[in-house]
Amino acid sequence: MPQALLAPDQIATIDSSAHQPLDAKTGFVVTEEFKRFNQKYDMFNRAVWDEEVRSPRAQKFFESYFTDLAQFRTVEGFQHRDYALRNAAWYIADFTADLLELSDDRKEGFLDSYTMFREGATRQLNAPPEQHSAELKRAARFLGCDAVGICDFDERWVYTHRYSRQQLRDKEMDLPAGLTHVVVIVNELDHETIRTVPSALSGAATGQGYSRDIIGALSVAQYIRNLGYRAVASLNDTALSIPLAIQAGLGQYGRHGLLITPQYGPRVRIAKVFTDLPLLADEPIDFGVTETCHLCRRCSDGCPVKAIPADAPSLEAPNNVSHLQGVKKWTIDARRCFQFWANQGTDCSICIRVCPYNKDFSKPFNRLLGWMLGNRWRRLALWLDEKLNYGERKRAGWWWRAADG
Repeated sequence: MPQALLAPDQIATIDSSAHQPLDAKTGFVVTEEFKRFNQKYDMFNRAVWDEEVRSPRAQKFFESYFTDLAQFRTVEGFQHRDYALRNAAWYIADFTADLLELSDDRKEGFLDSYTMFREGATRQLNAPPEQHSAELKRAARFLGCDAVGICDFDERWVYTHRYSRQQLRDKEMDLPAGLTHVVVIVNELDHETIRTVPSALSGAATGQGYSRDIIGALSVAQYIRNLGYRAVASLNDTALSIPLAIQAGLGQYGRHGLLITPQYGPRVRIAKVFTDLPLLADEPIDFGVTETCHLCRRCSDGCPVKAIPADAPSLEAPNNVSHLQGVKKWTIDARRCFQFWANQGTDCSICIRVCPYNKDFSKPFNRLLGWMLGNRWRRLALWLDEKLNYGERKRAGWWWRAADG
């Protein structure tokens, strides 16, 4: 068994002051009350063990990813074809997650890091960190990653424990000690299907994003192993992805609690690879998201269950057990959010659909609006975004009919 990263009884010894220079660049406000997060309290895990969250609807939500158990409806977006596509898009993520769950109690990618690798090289390729970094990014893009960044390892975002849904108990964190960097990967979610949110059809974009993340993360990790270094591939497991992505210079934090990237807005999924390959960390970026989110209420106004705060960032968090303590930020009410998912029978991305950063930036006018959001013209950009009906919901039938063209 590899050495544990940080024992649970050492959690209080994390020195927040050591991270202040980096936090100043990312905009993180982390107080002395900060505590690392236990994966047991993730809302999806609570839906398994916590009587306050468990419900028949939550159970049906999970079962719907087995297509015969989904409750098809006549309304567009929730028909047989919509669930068929959504569940096909989730196939790689679900298959790899289930592969070792019964035999080894590992739900890889969601509760446990990935183990499906070939042996790497026994000899290390020695090169300067700047060379390794440049070549790694080149390789990652070739291997299917839409964007990639690098940050120094930050133990604050690593979970204190993993969780077993088979045994309904904590498991020790098995991330090896001595890993120095995190390679963070983002992949774009399909813009057109996201326009049909909320629908089972739009859930196909989420599944496709995760499946692409898996291919990218596993391939990048194997590349690093082939160079003779250690690499641990991770999806939603092991550590919080958004803080690491922000530190890796891939985007900024939005009011809706999501990473907002310059290329794809919030329409991304994140994976990460922990490694001891000598690398250079990227600088965090600032392209005006915080200032825009202070002005914009599109996501909080559009959320059907008001799970997104409409006021300023705060240290106070709803349902504290499922939220980070000691971090000043916009905090989503995860319980309300998940209950809406369970009630409609698929995931919801309304906050992504209506976000003014959710655009196809390959189009010149959208690039202009994106530029305006980053400077003194942001109020005009927000006004134009609303007047031009960006973020308006499209019916799922529109997406299916487009295939005929």
